[in-house]
Amino acid sequence: MSGQRPWTLADIPDLTGKRALVTGVTSGSGEQTVLELARKGAEVILGARNETKLEAPMSRIRAAAPSAKLHPLSIDVSDLSSIRRAVRQVDGTLNVLINNAHVMATPHERTADGLELQMATNHFGPFALTGLLFPRLVASGAGRVVAVSSQASRLARRPPLEDPQKQSARYSRWSAYSKSKLADLMFVFELDRRARAQRVPVSGLAAHPGCSPNALMGTGRNTGNTRERLRMSATILQAVLEVAGQPPELGALPTLMAATADLPGSTYVGPSGLLQMKGLPRIVHPRRLAQDEEAQRRLWEISEEATGVRFLDE
Repeated sequence: MSGQRPWTLADIPDLTGKRALVTGVTSGSGEQTVLELARKGAEVILGARNETKLEAPMSRIRAAAPSAKLHPLSIDVSDLSSIRRAVRQVDGTLNVLINNAHVMATPHERTADGLELQMATNHFGPFALTGLLFPRLVASGAGRVVAVSSQASRLARRPPLEDPQKQSARYSRWSAYSKSKLADLMFVFELDRRARAQRVPVSGLAAHPGCSPNALMGTGRNTGNTRERLRMSATILQAVLEVAGQPPELGALPTLMAATADLPGSTYVGPSGLLQMKGLPRIVHPRRLAQDEEAQRRLWEISEEATGVRFLDE
């Protein structure tokens, strides 16, 4: 959108007294997001599947921001039982929830809950986590949920409204990924609509990092030749992104803007450069399919059935 003043880290307000939970923080823009929130005084809960892997990023963040208030949280967002256990460890109010953890283009795999891995990690898990933490967001008086999506959401041909317990078509890892990132947008926009309709003090916003190299591929749990092929693909993609994309420091900016700027709900933030690949963040337009309210409602209902988590019922 033309006419917008570029948003930078200097625009992040003082966050002293605020609490945030960020998932997927062991590398890339997730770690950078935590760092900048902590630098501004926020207390941050860092969620990751492998708690031992949190030691290194927490050490780096504390080195850069010695006064940082950080708390590790062991959580596997692809596993509903892990999400419920983690939520029980979170007390007090919560001002911001950033659903950043995700996997990309993994081979076909079903989770312990019978859900396809990419949809489980990228959408159903964040839906359940948001719902279970929702009372804490409401209690803050001005809670905010940020979905970290992707430009890949524009590649999905249709919304993911199939029965999540069944495989209705031949699996395509990239198609599954694009549909899961479209689901991110549909979910957070529907959350925002329901909250406004019910006058609940929580808003939903979304962001995408543009073309930013993160250690996403190879996060599936397959072994042997499949994992090796995936690792080779990740190496090639990583090299391309490092040339065409932007570093994690810039990739985190859209998420930080969505989490801290004075913006209305349902705002989508992305890079300002050509094709939204790189650059300082600005408000961008989601594709029309992501704004289909009937599809949003249906996805919400499917997500409630798949996770057993209900909130903001109409």
